[in-house]
Amino acid sequence: MSKTFHKEDFYQKVKEYGVNLNETQLMQFEKYAKMLVEWNEKMNLTAITDIDEIYEKHFLDSILPSFDVELKGSFCDVGAGAGFPSIPLKIVYPDLKVTIVETLGKRVTFLNALCNELGLDDVTCVHARAEDYAKDHRESFDIVSARAVANLPMLSELCIPLVKQGGMFLALKGANALEEYQLAEKAIHILGCEKKQMDEKVLSDGSKRVNFVFEKVNPTPKKYPRAFAKIKKNPL
Repeated sequence: MSKTFHKEDFYQKVKEYGVNLNETQLMQFEKYAKMLVEWNEKMNLTAITDIDEIYEKHFLDSILPSFDVELKGSFCDVGAGAGFPSIPLKIVYPDLKVTIVETLGKRVTFLNALCNELGLDDVTCVHARAEDYAKDHRESFDIVSARAVANLPMLSELCIPLVKQGGMFLALKGANALEEYQLAEKAIHILGCEKKQMDEKVLSDGSKRVNFVFEKVNPTPKKYPRAFAKIKKNPL
């Protein structure tokens, strides 16, 4: 079966949205894909190891939200895993000031090596749980994002406390996005956000991507986020 998406399609796709990647950026994506495949042999970073698929289902997928909303300022990526969505966004928008909060130490090791190899400045990789990190960094980021970390009710409590008032929580979701949103609507409101927009895109295999933008309109009550066990057992 022939592939319907090649890495060249990635360059074309971003160009359609008005993003012209320079030689440095193209090289950074090349190195990123290569490192992802190499390191994946030593540690579990991704189930996607085909280069063309990496370009669509990791790189393109990560930057899709930026075609619908302007991303600038400080950006916190909760549970980034192998760096998604923050590192592809940082490559495309070098002025973003990125903080990655990741619970697994070996992934932090990979992310530090990656940023070093790609020559990325202003990226801080923190080995911590989001709910612990929030204790000292409440309401300190313009944008907080997460992709494929947890369902939206849990994710909201992990992310929204970190968002500045007037900032945004960006949730990257798949086919079940609307059901998740209905379950999370109350939590999102309690935590101080309201839905600003919902953007849908379809990948070459027909799979759906739904990206939510929630605006922080009120401060998050001090008692949130709770301990992870409580968030999991009793979502808001």
